[in-house]
Amino acid sequence: MTNDLTRPARLIAAGAACLPLLWAGSANAQQWGRLPTEQSSSADDDHVIIGVGAGYAPSYQGADDYRVLPMPAIDVDVGPFYANLRNGVGIKAVDTGKITLGGGVTVMPGYRSKDVPDGIGKLSIGVGGRLFASVNAGGVVATVGATKGFAGGTKGLLADASVSYPIPVTSRITVIPTVMTTWADSKYNNGYFGVSESQSLASGLSQFEMGSGFKDASAMLTVSYRMTDHIIVSASGGVTTLLGDVKDSPLVYHTTQPAGFMSVGYRF
Repeated sequence: MTNDLTRPARLIAAGAACLPLLWAGSANAQQWGRLPTEQSSSADDDHVIIGVGAGYAPSYQGADDYRVLPMPAIDVDVGPFYANLRNGVGIKAVDTGKITLGGGVTVMPGYRSKDVPDGIGKLSIGVGGRLFASVNAGGVVATVGATKGFAGGTKGLLADASVSYPIPVTSRITVIPTVMTTWADSKYNNGYFGVSESQSLASGLSQFEMGSGFKDASAMLTVSYRMTDHIIVSASGGVTTLLGDVKDSPLVYHTTQPAGFMSVGYRF
């Protein structure tokens, strides 16, 4: 049976996972939201959580402008099958309640041409294969994952790691602090933050290339309120800071930026 902590924590993970989508860091990860994938569960704890929410975040990572977007909150965990906004859609190979290992496909966000300087152009949404591992020990949930793009405009390799600690304030309120970081290879970094020779000529910006390295670090706080056994309301907020060479990109206006997400979900 699902305990009072695990129920809200699952939707928190589903809702907060929208942040990396908005932040265009990693779709699972991207993404902060890079809260641990659902709290590790036992095989008899199948669930389906569907909800709606809204996020506030930069138009792309490092952007000067912000956007408010409607976002879904999704967490499906039925047998070995999972679907959520951090890890995408796939199958869990191992799920002991303490350790979860899985793999599938997920979205890798890009950005619109109107959000970046003139001449840079659109970076279309990509699709990537993702592997992840999550460990729940002593109330601490640690997750590591890697996503490799194989279709669309957003390609390259992203690796992420996060640690969170769900704290039950009352039987209905849960607070979850989370810290995480993301590493990216040169293909991803140059595709997202780079300025090619043709883009430089079209935009007037300096040509910019970089290698692989740690891309960002984030800290987030999520608060969840379980209104009933089925309805969960959650809110997440925090900041992310760009690291390494990416912060020197001509596309980056701000190296440290806030983002937030609110959602209401229903557990079937």
